[in-house]
Amino acid sequence: MERDIRTIDDVLRLMDTLFAPEADRWTAGGGATWWDGFYADRSREVPFFVAKPDENLASYLDRGLLKPGRALDLGCGPGRNAVHLAALGFEVDAVDLSPAAIAWAQERAREAAVDVRFLCGDAFALDLTGPYDLIYDSGCFHHLPPHRRISYLRLLDRALAPGGHFGLSCFADGGMGSEESDMDLYRHGRLHGGLAYTPESLRGIFADLIEVELRRMHDEPADSALFGEPFLWTALFRREVQHV
Repeated sequence: MERDIRTIDDVLRLMDTLFAPEADRWTAGGGATWWDGFYADRSREVPFFVAKPDENLASYLDRGLLKPGRALDLGCGPGRNAVHLAALGFEVDAVDLSPAAIAWAQERAREAAVDVRFLCGDAFALDLTGPYDLIYDSGCFHHLPPHRRISYLRLLDRALAPGGHFGLSCFADGGMGSEESDMDLYRHGRLHGGLAYTPESLRGIFADLIEVELRRMHDEPADSALFGEPFLWTALFRREVQHV
């Protein structure tokens, strides 16, 4: 008989177990193994395997919405956004669960002759205290079970610098991802490969941040220098500077 729930983290870990192992794509155990298999064949026609930065990230930079500073790339995959940021003068930490993804990203960084600090593991367990001027997430957030939004918001709260920016791309409702309610996800014990979000839900979840822009990602042609798929939302938020 186990009676060992004492903290919020204990509750979150207990709730993790409600999902079937095959639905788990984000923890350092099952998730790392799943993603290693996913990245094993680099020749697969997976949209985000391309060595191109997100079009929205490039747009933020081109318009001067972001300036070089310390950046954290959450769920960096093969490193396309991390390498782009480093090439533009950012000091980049990039995190992913998958050793295979990290190895690929390191190769790309070496080929581009840029410095990126790659970290393999669970972003919620690593020492990512920041402060970061930019936290960017392209495709990590929508793989989290609902209760882990608490962990995600905690990470933003402790690691995002005052005045810093948080950028996100995630599955869009009507485009890709499960549109089941949070309650139904727990009833069925599955994440269905990722969760779709509405603009209203994103605004509610990140209500403590200031919205800069929220729109569909542009559809970029194959010969574009940028990555863009219209089944994703893109969003940029800013943390308010607290004046004493």
